[in-house]
Amino acid sequence: MRIVIIVNLFPPKWIGGTEIASYCIAEHLAKRKHDVHIITSLDHDLVKNRSYEKGFHIHRISVIPIRTIGLIFFWVDIFRMIKKIDPDIVHAQSLIFAIPALISKKLLKIPYIVWGQGSDVYLQDCFMKLVSNTIIKNADSAIALTKNMKELMQAIYNRDIVIIPNGIDLGDYRDEPDEPPRETLGKRILFVGRFNPVKGIQYLVRAMKIVCEVLPDAKLILVGDGEERENLEHLTNSLGIRDRVDFVGMIPHEKIPDYLCQADIFVLPSLSEGFPLVILEAMACGLPIVATRVGGVPDIIEDGVNGYLVESGDFQKMANKIIFILENQPLKLLISKNNRIKVQMYGWENVINQLEHIYFEIT
Repeated sequence: MRIVIIVNLFPPKWIGGTEIASYCIAEHLAKRKHDVHIITSLDHDLVKNRSYEKGFHIHRISVIPIRTIGLIFFWVDIFRMIKKIDPDIVHAQSLIFAIPALISKKLLKIPYIVWGQGSDVYLQDCFMKLVSNTIIKNADSAIALTKNMKELMQAIYNRDIVIIPNGIDLGDYRDEPDEPPRETLGKRILFVGRFNPVKGIQYLVRAMKIVCEVLPDAKLILVGDGEERENLEHLTNSLGIRDRVDFVGMIPHEKIPDYLCQADIFVLPSLSEGFPLVILEAMACGLPIVATRVGGVPDIIEDGVNGYLVESGDFQKMANKIIFILENQPLKLLISKNNRIKVQMYGWENVINQLEHIYFEIT
């Protein structure tokens, strides 16, 4: 089957949850002998406009740096590329990038699926509120990552919505690091993600101030980069904990397991989330997790079983849960065991089986 997958951003530069999931979907579909074509935006600094890797094709399209006009021309170019590839199905990784898929269905009679990813469902602007109904209504299949996302998509247009979570390559994650033992490093609290306001990192930094008062050997490791970095550095200085916070910066995705294996706990303080892949990665490394009760996070974290949930912005309770886990070794070991068991259900083979079934049903 020839499959086009539309995604706004793509590795190697972009390594968020949707980008990594899209890469893995393409790779696993290619392993099953499908002819897979990714259509994405061009990163002028790093890559060519066309390439072939891991058995699938990548087509990168230049985007005019003018918000509305640039997006419209991008959609038109995506449609042209779809017409040239002539796929059996178009798979849109988000509602907004299903617009060229919708046009392809109307003009070229190519079926499409749309897979809600997070902000495209949770944080819609006025334009998306106008077009989302038509996109979901006309899709040959609509997919949500979580139960909460399914409910919101059905509120936009009431139809059957399939729930399929993102997956993880379990073989890429191990229990122990290659680096020095954890005991020599103090208590290591880890965050991995983009430094933008919706990730709520400022609340984790404020929680770290409280944690340090109880656990003076604790260290917060922030892996990632983005617009909020300077503000976060200023905040650590004003709180007097600059020496307890390590800004690692961006790292290749394949290096993330090294940081996860060296950590004692993973914290996701987001104000909004779809289905955070990084939580699955932390679970695969046996980490206890403290996360905010937003989006699809409660679908993954069962409070008190494989982690703890707190309300977004509540850095006091966030700090309390971090301290509670780090001071309770038997609990930490139990949560770690539960995470290693639960994460098995998110292997990519299970996810691709469900996705492939949908493809065959509608083509």
